[in-house]
Amino acid sequence: MKITRALLTTSLLLAATGLAHAQMSSDPMVGGAAMYPSKNIVQNAVNSKDHTTLVAAVKAAGLVPTLESAGPFTVFAPTNEAFGELPAGTVSTLLEPANKPMLTKILTYHVVSGKYDTAELKALIAKGDGTAMLPTVAGPDLTFTESGDDIDVHDTSGDVAVITIPNVNQSNGVIQVVNKVLIPK
Repeated sequence: MKITRALLTTSLLLAATGLAHAQMSSDPMVGGAAMYPSKNIVQNAVNSKDHTTLVAAVKAAGLVPTLESAGPFTVFAPTNEAFGELPAGTVSTLLEPANKPMLTKILTYHVVSGKYDTAELKALIAKGDGTAMLPTVAGPDLTFTESGDDIDVHDTSGDVAVITIPNVNQSNGVIQVVNKVLIPK
């Protein structure tokens, strides 16, 4: 009887530990950090090693309070590598205080009001016969298409980003990680 209780207790503890581990690992990893749906966009982004440039830009543009607000927002978040593909000196120039309006326009071009996961984006693309358009906070639309299993995000300058890490849920929206910086005309 004592052995049976001990085995039962041990089994329950192992099951509970496995469940807790499964729940912890269900939070997507971005830039080596877990992204928690209970935290807002800024609280999660600051922990991603892949988004230090984006976080610095959001701070320089004074957009932290906006992205910490209730939203909901969909943020198409370019990685450090995406910012690195811009012409040399672009990021440092944009981060200068004199260029805050341009930086703000570029960053808000990566934000759509509302929460759009990839299933919703694909449904909009299908409804639009292969193309969907959503207005950004900056004003100009982003255009969405599918390429195989990927969702492509087209900016008004003719560049195309791919959603590389989809559906990173936040308390105030969702982050869709993209591999290019989107530039409005």
